[in-house]
Amino acid sequence: MSEKTQYYLDLEEKYGAHNYHPIPVVLERGEGVYVWDIDGKHYYDFLSGYSAVNQGHCHPKIVASFIEQSKKLTLTSRAFHNNVLGEFEKFITSLFGYDKVLPMNTGVEAVETAIKLCRKWAYEIKGIAEGKANIIVCDG
Repeated sequence: MSEKTQYYLDLEEKYGAHNYHPIPVVLERGEGVYVWDIDGKHYYDFLSGYSAVNQGHCHPKIVASFIEQSKKLTLTSRAFHNNVLGEFEKFITSLFGYDKVLPMNTGVEAVETAIKLCRKWAYEIKGIAEGKANIIVCDG
């Protein structure tokens, strides 16, 4: 292990929370399916950010889109409308044949919303009495 790699591992060991035990490789950049460590060694990124980077690293069209949008408006909450959400919703509903779409930031939000939709369906469609719908969630 290089001194450079050890330096960064030591920093995380000393100052970071130890809720996860990553592979002792310090990544510096990525492009497409590859990532490079700080010593210049390249690897296939089979983890893909646990699927958050399934399009690959630094795709030129995605990077260009990030840059272009950040020059206009970096982020807004759903407290406001914006000029791109409706077009995105139209595209997704047309692509998949859905009536509506509700984009989420994370998988946790998506699962929570799906559970709420199940409960609403139980009350409104299935006719379960108010306050009687039970949602059971299992893991593993």
